[in-house]
Amino acid sequence: MHLFLLVKVKLVENDRLRNGNREALTALRKRARTTKSSVPSPFESIMKGVAGTSSRPLVQEVCTTCGKHDSSEQTWMMFPGTDLFARIPFHAAHTILETDQTQLDFEAKRLQSLVKEKSYLTSEAGVLSHKVSPGVLKSLVTLNNKPK
Repeated sequence: MHLFLLVKVKLVENDRLRNGNREALTALRKRARTTKSSVPSPFESIMKGVAGTSSRPLVQEVCTTCGKHDSSEQTWMMFPGTDLFARIPFHAAHTILETDQTQLDFEAKRLQSLVKEKSYLTSEAGVLSHKVSPGVLKSLVTLNNKPK
């Protein structure tokens, strides 16, 4: 039971970090005046490059967060887990945050799986049988988020 509570606390902490990271990424996108869908797709970039002259590179990579923003512009960032602020390039800041967000999302899914597993084991042991029947708890734990 103690492990279950520890996992729940870690899950709450992970959610807090994910939300903060998501807010920081949104602020950077606003600063660059982009959204996830406002930057042209790689296909659009290729087609624009084909129409141009041969002296330019055929494909120009476009960062999905920077867009046409000056990615070498400096921005302040506090590194996760520290009280250290540093002035780093805009592109590096959002790349670090996006990488951290991916890791936090993976960790959240892992922790959610642990919570489901521990809940299932708890229901099998009959610990909550006086409040919730094991069959009902088992059905809640085995729910899937797969769209039909």
